[in-house]
Amino acid sequence: MEGNYVERAEEVITKLVDEVNNYYKNGKKGERKELVTTSKIRNILSMVSDLYNDTQRFKGEELSDEMYMRTQYLKMRMAYEAGRDNATRDFINKAKLIDEINNVKKSKSALLNFCHYVEALVAYHKFYGGKEN
Repeated sequence: MEGNYVERAEEVITKLVDEVNNYYKNGKKGERKELVTTSKIRNILSMVSDLYNDTQRFKGEELSDEMYMRTQYLKMRMAYEAGRDNATRDFINKAKLIDEINNVKKSKSALLNFCHYVEALVAYHKFYGGKEN
C-alpha cells in the first residue's frame, strides 16, 4: 500500500462526505446519494479484524494458502456488499479496497497494512459523522 494509510483513509472519507453534501446542495432530484452506513462499514471491519487477529499469530512473512484463500473470500464478500447498495459500492470503489486486497497477494505485512487501512477508514467515517442504518 503506497503512502500513509491514515492520510489516505481520511482523504477517502472526506471526499465521500463532500460528494454527498454537494449532491444535496446542488438540488439533485431522484435517487438519493448516501454515505455508507456505520453498520455496513463495521461489517467489513469485522471480517478484516478476524483476518488481522489470525495474521498477527502467523509466523513468517509469506501467508499460507489458507490465509491467502481467506483474503480472497474477503474480496468476494466486499464485492457482494458493493453489489447490494450504491453507498457501499461507492465506499469500496473510492477506498480502492478490491485493488488493495489484490495487492496483498501472500505478504503478511501487506495484509496487516490493509487491515490498518480499513480500521482507519472506519475511524474517519465515525469522526466525520457516519450514520447508522
